[in-house]
Amino acid sequence: MSPQKMSVRRVAVVGGARIPFARSDGPYATASNQQMLTAALDGLVERHGLQEPGAVGEFVAGAVLKHSRDFNLARETVLGSKLHPATPAYDIQQACGTGLQAVIAAANKIALGQTESAVAGGADTASDAPLGVNDSLRRILLEARRAKSPAGRVKALAKVRPGHLVPDIPRNAEPRTGLSMGEHAAVTARARGIGRAAQDELAAASHQRLAAAYERGFFQDLVIPFRGLARDQNLRPGSTAEKLTSLKPVFGLDHPDPTMTAGNSTPLTDGAATVLLASEEWARERGLEPLAYLTAYETAAVDFVGGDVAGGEDGLLMAPAYAVPRMLERAGLGLADFDLVEIHEAFASQVLATLAAWEKRGLGTVDRARLNAAGSSLATGHPFAATGARIVATLAKLLAERDAPARGLISICAAGGQGVTAILERA
Repeated sequence: MSPQKMSVRRVAVVGGARIPFARSDGPYATASNQQMLTAALDGLVERHGLQEPGAVGEFVAGAVLKHSRDFNLARETVLGSKLHPATPAYDIQQACGTGLQAVIAAANKIALGQTESAVAGGADTASDAPLGVNDSLRRILLEARRAKSPAGRVKALAKVRPGHLVPDIPRNAEPRTGLSMGEHAAVTARARGIGRAAQDELAAASHQRLAAAYERGFFQDLVIPFRGLARDQNLRPGSTAEKLTSLKPVFGLDHPDPTMTAGNSTPLTDGAATVLLASEEWARERGLEPLAYLTAYETAAVDFVGGDVAGGEDGLLMAPAYAVPRMLERAGLGLADFDLVEIHEAFASQVLATLAAWEKRGLGTVDRARLNAAGSSLATGHPFAATGARIVATLAKLLAERDAPARGLISICAAGGQGVTAILERA
C-alpha cells in the first residue's frame, strides 16, 4: 500500500501574548522561567478561549538560561497553566533563535496536518540564572558517591578546599573564543565601519517607536501585566540620539574609538512570550481571524571562529546575511517586496551590519520607515528565548492593521554564529 500523499497547509498566526519585559534583577528578580512563561501562556489561553480539552494540539517552548529542574519546562508550564493538562509539550533551544524556532517547529506539524493548533514561545531570566557547582567540587562529590566505604567517602571529601566552594556562574561568552557577544559585535562594527552616530540614531528610533505603539494601544491585546509592570521596563520614551551620545562605550574598549554603549546594546532582561498558531479551518471554526500566515523560514550558521577571530568576513551575529538571501531566492522575492522588516536588535551595530550585508549581496536596501515599525529589542529588552515569539506576534498584528495584502520579513541572529529567519504574509 503506497503512503498517503501529504498536502501542505497554510499556517495562521492567530494571536500572541507576552508579559512586559523587565531589566534583570528588577521586578522579576524572584520570578522563574516557569512562572513567567505560565503568565504569558495563561494570557493567551484566556484571550482566545483555549481552556477546553484538545483546544491546543501541543505547546512548544524553551529557555536559554535554564536550571536543571527546568528540564521539562514546557510540560511543567502546561501543568501549571489554564491550558488543559492533557496538552502535550516539549522544549526546544537555539539561543536567541529559540522563540522563532519554536514557532517553526509548531508550524511544521500544522502544515503537514499532524495537528490543528499549537502554541509556541519562550522565556528567559537573567536574574535567576543557574549557578553550577564548581567543577572540581563536582568531581570530588562524585568520587565520594562512588566510594565503597565510609572511610573512602571521608577520604574523598577531605580533598575539598575553600576555592572549591566558588560556584560556576554562567558567562556571556562564546566557549570557542572567550569573547562576549558584545565584544564580537564590536569586532564586526569595526570591520564594517559602523559608526557611533548611526547606532545611536537606530537605538533612539526603537524607543520612540515602541513608545508610540504603546500610546496608540497597539499592545493592548498582546501584553499581559505582570508583577506590577504594564509596559516594558527598558522603554525610554524620551530617548534621542543626542541624549545617547553622553553614554560611555562598554564594548570594544581594546581598540581606539569604540562605538558600542549600553544605550545602543540590549540589556540583560527577564520575560516570556507566546504565539498561537493554527490551520485556517481551526481558526474559522472558532470565529478567530488570522493576523497573518507563516509562509517561509530558513536557518543558517557561520564560521565566526575563523571569521571574527581570524579576521575574516563572517562575524558571530551575521548568519542572517546568508539565511535571508537563501529564503528570498526560494520564495522568488526581494527586499523591495516586503512592507515591513523586523530585525532583532541585539545591538544597533549588528542591525546596521546585517542591512549592509544584504545590500552587498544584491538584495537592495530597506526603507527605515519599514524597519522595526513598533520598536524592537533595544527598547523592549531581550529575554533570549522570548524574543522570537514577541517579534512574530508583533509583526503579525502590524500586517493585520493594513487594509491591503502585506508581507513581512523576520531576521534573528543567535549565539554560536546562527541565524533564524521567516516570512509572514497577510492575504
